[in-house]
Amino acid sequence: MYRYVQRDPDSSVYAAVSAVLDENEWIRCRRESPRFHLMLGDLNRLPWHTLGQTGVKPLVNYYRGARLICRKAQLTRTLNNYRSRMGRPPVPWYPESYVVSPRQNAKSTKRPPIIASTDDRDRLREAVTGRRDSVWIVKSSCGAKGLGMLITDSVEKAIDFVDSQGQLHVVQKYIENPLLLDGDRKFDIRVWVLLDHEFRVFMYKEGVLRTTSEPYRPDDLQATTSHLTNHYLQENFSQNYGLYEEGNEMFFDEFAAFLHRKHGKRLHDVLSQIRSIVLETFKSVREDLILAETASYRSFQLFGFDFMLDTSFKVWLMEVNGSPASAERLLPAMAQSIVQTAIDPLFPPAEEASQSTLFEPID
Repeated sequence: MYRYVQRDPDSSVYAAVSAVLDENEWIRCRRESPRFHLMLGDLNRLPWHTLGQTGVKPLVNYYRGARLICRKAQLTRTLNNYRSRMGRPPVPWYPESYVVSPRQNAKSTKRPPIIASTDDRDRLREAVTGRRDSVWIVKSSCGAKGLGMLITDSVEKAIDFVDSQGQLHVVQKYIENPLLLDGDRKFDIRVWVLLDHEFRVFMYKEGVLRTTSEPYRPDDLQATTSHLTNHYLQENFSQNYGLYEEGNEMFFDEFAAFLHRKHGKRLHDVLSQIRSIVLETFKSVREDLILAETASYRSFQLFGFDFMLDTSFKVWLMEVNGSPASAERLLPAMAQSIVQTAIDPLFPPAEEASQSTLFEPID
């Protein structure tokens, strides 16, 4: 009989995975149990050094080092370094981005000084000299919910903003020509990607668009709910939240119909670009994530990749989430598919699942 521990009670995804395991007659052990086959751990509190010390080689639901693509500053560095090692220009599907460190730790006097070599502010200033496409979005490297962002047409304001925050930020070229939905509204695209213990990449068949509640207002950079799609911002700061789509979510079938009706385009072509970007992103970090055969544990991980689509139907990678939530209506089937794709191959169930996994391999 297989045994597992659940150490992240706040994750709705892994709560649903736990429910599937319970139905499959796995034994749930106490949180601190030293002997188990599977750990559903907390991303930031995994006991890497003690995994597998009891003679059982467990499976854990995160890859150590995944923050190299799941923190905005590290994603920027990782992609740039990867292409530089290959002697190639920056990836064409990630917006021009600069990692800027604060010169003063404004919110804490206890933090050590930030090493100047991590600061791209001079490169940023040099890059914008004489340019007109000067709208930028400033994002905290580890921020969430769309909070602490700034959209500005002044590089100096962007740099001053970072200096006032006391933590690493990415200053990124703003996508000024986004494709818009009915009502002239912005959206981003969330897809879920599963990396299994053999570093095989799978993408979930269904995805979701997170939509804004207000028309896009390029001339008003302070109109936050017309620019940023984050659910938290839309739900808390827009009076039109849910007016167009329930929960400001549009699923792929409706999006495919929109693309065909409004633009004569196919969702298939958008997803083809997305698959290529996902694969190259993992290639950029493969050497840092791959586990040696002698490792005392094995890993898998669910990622949330967020994209934008511009008016030329080019896909842009925005960020990668290492511990994504799921759209509520997708959660039960996604949890079942995570178990089938990432867990069952190592720990076969007594009976095969009644339905096929919805994660499809991409290569």
